[in-house]
Order: sequence, then structure tokens, then C-alpha cells
Amino acid sequence: MTSGKLSGKFTGTRPVKGTAHRSGTRAAKRGAARNPAANSRRGKSFFVGIDLGGTNMQIGVVDASFKLRGASRKKTRAEEGSAAVIDRLARGVQEACDEAGIATSQVAAVGIGAPGAIDPESGVVLEAVNLNWTDYKLARILSTRLRTPVFLDNDVNVAVLGEQRMGAAKGAPDVLGVWAGTGIGGGLILNGELFYGGFKTAGEIGHTILYPGAPLGERTVENLCSRTNVVHRIAALIKANHKSSLTRLADGEVEKVRSKTLGRAYAEKDALTMEVIDTAADLLGIAISNYVTVLSLPLVVLGGGLTEAIGAPFVQRVERSVRKHAFPDRCKAVKVVESKLRDNAGVFGAALIAKERR
Repeated sequence: MTSGKLSGKFTGTRPVKGTAHRSGTRAAKRGAARNPAANSRRGKSFFVGIDLGGTNMQIGVVDASFKLRGASRKKTRAEEGSAAVIDRLARGVQEACDEAGIATSQVAAVGIGAPGAIDPESGVVLEAVNLNWTDYKLARILSTRLRTPVFLDNDVNVAVLGEQRMGAAKGAPDVLGVWAGTGIGGGLILNGELFYGGFKTAGEIGHTILYPGAPLGERTVENLCSRTNVVHRIAALIKANHKSSLTRLADGEVEKVRSKTLGRAYAEKDALTMEVIDTAADLLGIAISNYVTVLSLPLVVLGGGLTEAIGAPFVQRVERSVRKHAFPDRCKAVKVVESKLRDNAGVFGAALIAKERR
């Protein structure tokens, strides 16, 4: 197995004079040494972390002790196009800085976690289904807009890093993070460090196959276990004359239901909602058990909107499924826990990569 470590070269993310960009950490440091503005920025003690999801974006400003000083939350609205998403990101950073009582010029660096396959060294989103982006140079584009160094990683990578440093997996050397929301994302920490693999895209559990013979759209973990699928499945069953309290809770617009409403229906013990979500949890546990079996992982952290909305029943259901299917028997001692940082896991993790990679 390759180490999966990054080379330490992060290109196209650090603005210098004009529109030029220097490539690689060493070049960036040499540029900072010759550039008074760069030297000034390296002395700043504020960092911005951005959790960019398929549905929402969360932005936070942290100080040197990683206390959250300001925050902003917006809808992603990827259907409006990448330029509109960048506009909202920039406004969100400004709003978070305003709440923190600082100028954007006091931010040393920005970290952002984005969904999908990411090349963190080049700052490129290789493929993000939820955003409809392919080979999108997010770090460079956002850096130019903010006039601040920007460092990119996968959204669940940064979330699990936040949990490993500050949350439910604090200090754990080996952990898998799985976030269930609009889609299903994953991130791996092995030997205390984020693991990327040879192609820099490790952890994409949502795109692994559960049913290879099924029709397209019904094969992968994301197809079957995400909140998006849960809602579509329930809506289809309601149209087939199954009864559900979601019809009332959603004012008849079941297809537009979000995680919180699912959580209310589950808490009310709505039979249809419980059956569909429990099935999704069982299948997610099977997928996770394969990672546990292959990598002998002792700890899994679950996060994301669906996990947070259902809470302990969802986590416990996934854990039972993981333990049932993991091999050998000693791997059945694996623990599955809920994110402690919740919504802020991605924000803190993204701020961490901004601090450590600048």
C-alpha cells in the first residue's frame, strides 16, 4: 500500500503580484520572502474554513486558538452555475469576517472542503456530481476572488480531520468518516494522517457498488443510502398509496423534504419513513463493513444532515450492520459514533488545512 501522503506542493492557490501564481510550497515561500504583503499575511492569526456541500455552504472564521469568531450559512444552489456559487462563497466569507469583527485582509488563508473527487495538490475539483463540476479550478478561482491563499480538499476529508483533531475521534490514529446527506461522502485517516492513495481520491465510499446488476441510478451506496434517495423512495411509495405522516409534515411536497423533516417523521415513528431509513442504514453498514474488513479499522464517525436529523437510532442501526458483516470476528468490535462537531466539523477541518498548508 502506498503511503497516500501529499507531496507538499499545492499549486495555483496563492495570489502574488498581478494575476500570476507560483507553483509549489518552496516557490511560494520564496515569493513570500520577497513580497512584503505575503510576509504580512503570514503573520496574521485568522483562518477561514468553508464546508461546501451539495445543498448548503457553511463558512467560519477561527482565531489562533481555533475559537469560532464568526460564521455564515447559505444555500449552494449549484443549478445556478459555478460563477453564482463563487459569488455566494465570497459574500459568505465577507459576512463571517464582519461577524468576527475583522477585515478580510486579516485572514491568513482559506481552506475549503468540496464534495466529490478532488486533487488537493492542484486545487482542482475533478468531478463533483452534486455541483455538476468537472476539472474545476476552485482553489485558484476563489483565491483570485478573495485575494487570499485558498487550499482545497474533499469535504469529508476535512470533516473527519476536524473530528480526529477536535471531536469524536480525537487522537485516533485510524478512522473512517462517512457523511450521509445530499450524497454519501467518505474520508480516511490512517496512521494519524489523511490518506489519499496514489490517485489522491481515496475515501469515495458513496461511489462504491452495492448492486452491480441493478439499473443505473440504483447501484451505488450514494444511490441507495443518501438523503436524496431516501426522499425519492418515500415519495414513490406514497404515490403508490402507502401512508406516511410526511405528507402532512411536508404540506404534500414530499419530494422537497429535507433531513430535519425526515427526522421529525422518524421521531413520530412513521412506519414508512422508518422502514426506508432503516434499510438505508443497513445498506450503509454493509458498505462500511467492507472498509473495516479490508483496513482493520477500529473506529467510524458518521456525520451529515441525515445522520444528525435521525441521531442515535441511525448510528446504532449502522453500527449493528457493520458489526454483523465485518470480518474477522475481532473486527466486530469496531465502534461507530456520531460526529461531535456536527455542522462545524467541515468548517474546523477546512480551517486546519488552511493553517497547516499555507
